[in-house]
Amino acid sequence: MTWSIRIPVRSYELDALGHLNHAVYHQYAEVARVEGFAAAGCAWDGLIAAGTAPVLLTSTIHFRRELRAGDSVDVDLRIEFGPGKTFNADSTITLAEGAGGAEGAESTVSAEITCLLGVMDLGARRLLADPQAVLAEHGLDVDKL
Repeated sequence: MTWSIRIPVRSYELDALGHLNHAVYHQYAEVARVEGFAAAGCAWDGLIAAGTAPVLLTSTIHFRRELRAGDSVDVDLRIEFGPGKTFNADSTITLAEGAGGAEGAESTVSAEITCLLGVMDLGARRLLADPQAVLAEHGLDVDKL
């Protein structure tokens, strides 16, 4: 199961060529992470109040199709935990059906973003050993995604 949020492409987010600015793709993935965590029961504000915070360690994007003003995109979120101090929170940005494409047409992937995160102890400024357990203590239920 994958969680998703729809975001409109706004004219002020465009670059000089009239395409969605490259940095905005990363912002859209951030929106999906923050909103997705909240939808799964874990608001980032609560984590920060407890002295912890998710931190982005790496972000890689593969651009597949340009986006322009007036398009709408669906940005999904997939979280995968493994052993160790880090986890993945990946997103695919897909042109929303009916937004620049034929109704019922196959979804058009605009970008794929892979992110590696950890959960930091804000006092010690170090990653916590088990991010999945920390996030679960703060309500994260990945089955809701």
